[in-house]
Amino acid sequence: MTTTRALYLLPVVVFAVVAGYFLWGLADPSRDPRAVPSARVGNDILPFELAPVEGTGVPGLSSSDLASGEVTLVNFFASWCVPCRAEHPLLMQLAEEGTIRLVGINYKDRPEDAVQWLEELGNPYTQIGSDLNGRAGIDWGVSGVPETFIVDGNGGIRHQQIGPIFPEILEKEILPLIEELGG
Repeated sequence: MTTTRALYLLPVVVFAVVAGYFLWGLADPSRDPRAVPSARVGNDILPFELAPVEGTGVPGLSSSDLASGEVTLVNFFASWCVPCRAEHPLLMQLAEEGTIRLVGINYKDRPEDAVQWLEELGNPYTQIGSDLNGRAGIDWGVSGVPETFIVDGNGGIRHQQIGPIFPEILEKEILPLIEELGG
């Protein structure tokens, strides 16, 4: 009789242990599942040279452009990326305000689609490199688009924003760092 009761209680005990483990994992704010550590932040950018996106009328982008002494926001984007569309008005605002130099890397996108997208939404970028095969994205540690990096004037990556930039992120993280870096 005791063995039978233990068998009936076993699923309850297993459920309680598993539920306790999940609650423990969710309760601690230091274990944020959205926080993805970047291997590139704190390091210099790797050498690269990207051709311009044909039809945009702006020059391409290279690593030497980002080590020119000016703090730069580097935004990986694509016309097929819905979150890129969501953050685009903030990038246009930054460009209009002249808060920071803003360059783009068009990631795995057809040039004609990128041109149409920029014509429709506006072009906030002073330079745009075309990363058709995704090699630059790999070197930067991009896991998807949009991703945005703050590069100091010496070509060092100081911040990586995974996902779209929202007003709160802009105000609390990006703009203070730009100001701190003298951008």
